[in-house]
Amino acid sequence: MTDLSEVPSTLVKAMTSMEKTMRRLHPLAIPALKEQLLAHEEPLKTLQHVLMAHDSPASDEHTRQVFTHAYTLIRDSIKLFGTGDDATQTFMSVLRAMRKHCQAQEALFDLCNGFPQINRYFLEGESVPGAVPHQPGKTQLLHSIGDQDPYARGGYSLFVPDSYSPDHPLPLVVALHGGYGHGRDFLWTWLREARSRGFILMAPSSIGRTWSIADIPMDAQQLIRHVEEVCSRFTIEANRILLTGMSDGGTFALGFGFQKDCPAKAIAPVSCVLPMVDLELAGDRRVYWVHGAQDWMFAVGWAVKACKEISSAGADVRLKVVPDLSHAYPREENDAILRWFDPALAL
Repeated sequence: MTDLSEVPSTLVKAMTSMEKTMRRLHPLAIPALKEQLLAHEEPLKTLQHVLMAHDSPASDEHTRQVFTHAYTLIRDSIKLFGTGDDATQTFMSVLRAMRKHCQAQEALFDLCNGFPQINRYFLEGESVPGAVPHQPGKTQLLHSIGDQDPYARGGYSLFVPDSYSPDHPLPLVVALHGGYGHGRDFLWTWLREARSRGFILMAPSSIGRTWSIADIPMDAQQLIRHVEEVCSRFTIEANRILLTGMSDGGTFALGFGFQKDCPAKAIAPVSCVLPMVDLELAGDRRVYWVHGAQDWMFAVGWAVKACKEISSAGADVRLKVVPDLSHAYPREENDAILRWFDPALAL
């Protein structure tokens, strides 16, 4: 009889390694990072005969299918990572590999209740006091565009914690993906925190391949409608909305965040630049800017200059420069962002 008990550990180790790889991402480091990922190929291969066996009890068949799907995505993400004939193709292959990594997370998420290792993977740390175990069958991952075309643009993905009650308003974090990204993938950058600390998480997708930085109203109008729709469906505290984003998403967060009709007064841009924007409302905004000292796309000096400009306009500004960070997302900074945004969200 096939035993699936060892499958979660191998999958989680490979996914954790991919996360660490993406945190250290730099174009010049891709070959070395690829070698580290290849160390997971043999352990993953040992899962094949387990997952391909058809002697599982009928009650385990769905679980086996989910594991097989996740295994395939993880295996393919490692194979795809860093392939290409030139620097551009190689970097784009990394983005495609990351998408498969995100898809594997989405596949495994519904197995949290039955497998402690998977459950812990989607929580902060080994255990989080007060975190509510995932309840299978209770809808909490929502996609406004449905599943017919999972990567259609202009919609949003939403996570609502199991602990949600209409009688108790929750904060809302709106997280904007980077260029060529998608909200369905970027959602996983913040899901652990949302699940562990109990806030509603929205990850919208830009209308085009990236956010309309040169024409802020184009994506902003859609984004406002999305926030209004979520606020009409769930009880959200209007004064506890955080707008954050990575790279182009961070730049757009700044561009939109200083607009009069932006529902968020707290803005947390990551690894980005300040767009051309009117800072007339800066005195009513708080900004927590995270930037890498090793950022090869947007030099850290630009962030320093932008923060001085925003501060001079009256905003409450904090700049966090991460010494070893390149142009990548530092998930470890989510805790500091949340503590700054709302001390009640501190663990």
